[in-house]
Amino acid sequence: MRRICLTLPTNRPCAATITAVAEEAAYAARHFDVEVHLLILDSCPAPAYAAHAEAVRRIPEQPRIVVHHLDEARQRDFLRRAIDRSAAMKPDLLLDLMLPARLSYGACTNRAFLLAAALGCESVHRRDSDSRYQVVDGETVFPVHHELASLGRRAADAAPHVTETALAADHMDRRVAMVGSSFVGELSVDIGEILRIDPAVYHDMVSLWAPAHWSDEQKGQLVDESFRGAGTDAFTADHSTLALVDPMRVDMCNIAFHGVQERVPLPPATDTIGSDYFLIHLVHDAGLPGVLHNRNIVNYYTGERRTDSGFMAYQLRFVKFLLSMLYFNHVYDHMARAGASLLDEQGRVRASAVALSARRSAGLDRSENVHRLDVLDAAYRKLGGRYAEFADLLGQRRERLLDEARGDIEDFALLAEAWEPLVRAAALTSVPQRR
Repeated sequence: MRRICLTLPTNRPCAATITAVAEEAAYAARHFDVEVHLLILDSCPAPAYAAHAEAVRRIPEQPRIVVHHLDEARQRDFLRRAIDRSAAMKPDLLLDLMLPARLSYGACTNRAFLLAAALGCESVHRRDSDSRYQVVDGETVFPVHHELASLGRRAADAAPHVTETALAADHMDRRVAMVGSSFVGELSVDIGEILRIDPAVYHDMVSLWAPAHWSDEQKGQLVDESFRGAGTDAFTADHSTLALVDPMRVDMCNIAFHGVQERVPLPPATDTIGSDYFLIHLVHDAGLPGVLHNRNIVNYYTGERRTDSGFMAYQLRFVKFLLSMLYFNHVYDHMARAGASLLDEQGRVRASAVALSARRSAGLDRSENVHRLDVLDAAYRKLGGRYAEFADLLGQRRERLLDEARGDIEDFALLAEAWEPLVRAAALTSVPQRR
């Protein structure tokens, strides 16, 4: 029997989501020969944490389901012991990268990766607190159905479990490293109001995601596809494809990894949307098989984003994402050219190749990011109102943001270099039990 880790990182109240993910865990245990470790990584203040603890208490006890609800104190305790065991050169810095004071989408998932290793889980299945499952004819549509049918199998063995195969024959001996889908509902990035106010400004801003040398046509195609997920079409029937999965077709609220998460971490950048999407690109570029299915999750926005402080914080995360692309576009280009050479003789990703590429990208000229900030300043001011107020904030933080973008990629390189010893150490480290 294999162990899997179904994880829900959260920094917001989400008792209903905890209950729903627990139902997905029960589905997995009923339909597959697995032991499910439901891992809730909770960064909420005391009142929300207490509500979550009550939701956990109400989860029915079932064979082959183990629930772990860890606050940040217990996460920190585990991380400190694992980092010390790994004999890392900069233990305090690694702890800060794994559990930063500010929000980090990559860091919270990296913690799940290490805790999954400690729990003896061979795969990690991630969900988000601001998403729901689709329900069709009274039945909940759980993504874990497709994840457990294929994840970790040789592609040739997974082929009978999918609807269609679009994978070259020379990839069929490799193991399925990722199974994922996307979302329906609201845009994954809270910039829909910008699109409604001024589509041209929206285009100018979102096209900054692309490499500077792309043509206008390529940038336009990227803008048209960005942040929309699977649109709004509701689930009607299952469809899955064994392939090299296009990173634009999957989302981190609806993803599962096997093997690759133990070789390379996610970028730990703070206050940066998209910082948790790196492995999706790596799996594709290294030629590792994946499965794309259509059990899309429903995305929605929490009320906090609509407040003035929430608005400012989210726009900052969006800007930092665009600035990070100077470095990640360079790394993605390197990985695409490297292809299968990113893998070792056993078909595993070589973390050293990824770390080296990230470290080299830190030396790039920053003029492209200076241009990004110029475009963003003009765009926010044209939108007016609170967007113009945000432009003032952006102007005050300009140099700091440029420095942070470079520092973030350097931090990622450092963490990638330390990752495999850290994973091995985590596998020997006990997980704190819930009180």
